[in-house]
Amino acid sequence: MACMSVLTRDEAQNRAQLIDVHRCTIALDLTAGDETFDSRTLIRFGARADADTFVEIDPAELRSVTLDGRSLDPALLDDGRFPLKDLTAGEHELLVDARMRYSRTGEGMHRFTDPSDGETYVYTQLFLDDVRRVFAAFDQPDLKAVFELTVTAPEHWTVLANGVTEHTGGGVWKAAPTPPVSTYLVAVAAGPWHSVRTEHRGLPFGLHCRRSLAPHLEADAEELLEITRACFDRYHEKFEEPYPFDSYDQAFVPEFNAGAMENPGLVTFRDEFVYRSAVTDTERQRRAMVVAHEMAHMWFGDLVTLRWWDDIWLNESFAEYMGYQTLNEVTPASPGGQPPRWRGEGTWTDFGVSRKTWGYDADQRPSTHPVAPEHVEDTASALLNFDGISYAKGASALRQLVAWLGEKDFLAGINTHFERYRFGNAGLAEFIDSLASATERDVHAWADAWLRTSGVDTLTASVDAVPGRWTLTLDHEGGRPHRVTVGVYDRDLSDGRTLTLRERYETDVPQAAVPEPRPGTRPALVVP
Repeated sequence: MACMSVLTRDEAQNRAQLIDVHRCTIALDLTAGDETFDSRTLIRFGARADADTFVEIDPAELRSVTLDGRSLDPALLDDGRFPLKDLTAGEHELLVDARMRYSRTGEGMHRFTDPSDGETYVYTQLFLDDVRRVFAAFDQPDLKAVFELTVTAPEHWTVLANGVTEHTGGGVWKAAPTPPVSTYLVAVAAGPWHSVRTEHRGLPFGLHCRRSLAPHLEADAEELLEITRACFDRYHEKFEEPYPFDSYDQAFVPEFNAGAMENPGLVTFRDEFVYRSAVTDTERQRRAMVVAHEMAHMWFGDLVTLRWWDDIWLNESFAEYMGYQTLNEVTPASPGGQPPRWRGEGTWTDFGVSRKTWGYDADQRPSTHPVAPEHVEDTASALLNFDGISYAKGASALRQLVAWLGEKDFLAGINTHFERYRFGNAGLAEFIDSLASATERDVHAWADAWLRTSGVDTLTASVDAVPGRWTLTLDHEGGRPHRVTVGVYDRDLSDGRTLTLRERYETDVPQAAVPEPRPGTRPALVVP
């Protein structure tokens, strides 16, 4: 197997300054055998100047490469890169024909045969730099393009993709062209899926799993669709930009390396989320949060995409925060007055127990790093940042930002961001500028303190009291501003072991030079 060079930040920046990618037309043939498939890609792109560059591909066999009708020598392929020498300024067409390997380890085009019934399924996982395992591409997030896919598959298979797919006969499926998206977000899932389909707000929605799991998906289909519809509607209340794709499919796929992947229009989940036996309500809540998390990515990650991998936190922290917050807001009451088993309310309690501790742990190790590191050298380094800091600490920071700014101003800034960078790319600077447009607070200073530094702050509460008044002092070790909610509790007079809430109020840390006294007796417990 060919060795694949990692893409550096400098290489990506240089290539982005040189070329624009307009459209990629991809034909995949999944009927060529159990080990390989055929991949044919036509890339239409423009060069801004005379220069050299390269395209990524990692084939089992590179059959031909043609640039503007001129054949190039396939033997020039080196370490997963094919050089394009002496490009002239102007428009170009690159045609690459290759035989590609199926993966058995979750990257590229993964192939799985179900031992229970012998049926085979394939699906793509192209994040972060595995596009070259499936088709030729200028593979970096800020070279977005329109993708048109045609897939040839066995006759009894169904093919899913980012856009609505149509079976044109003879096992050939054609997907609707995508809006401009990044290469790593292109997705295909093919096989004899069991599907549950519906419509919502005029868009086709679907749930898909392998046939052997059909009874288990059917048992949970209405719950999954209820969560999907509720989150979809809530995001449309928060975001002025409507859902930007033509359908919403959720495929539960076997042997998946991650929890889920936010491919636009075709989210893939590990099929352990199709429960085969009884599970706890907390597990159902967690699955619901993953659904909400991946849907948030349709806007933050897919509509507006990071420019380079040093801003991976923008994708993951935002989706983590928005997933928990939105799910917390959408739990409906059942006719009997009881909430559904997936329990959206209380998600932040689950976050504090299961996710925030992950962030604390990661942030106190020697390997800690800022939420928004200033320089990620290459794609290999970027993978190291998928940790409790990029997810849990970043989501905690955004929750603190919402408390500090107020949700109204936060959402106003987010909507400005979507409008400014729709189907484009943006980094931390653009994100902070968008937020700053909606508030008089110094968001840039907040970002420097919270996102460019590592380690934890410590808040210590102490209470002083005189008859009829008490004062809370919050000592602060660290350099970040905080907006905290204080819970004040008294002992229940009828049961001295029970605490009852007296009041909640908000305060800023650092506090004023002299904390303001509050009326009443000394409380039994104060929790900042």
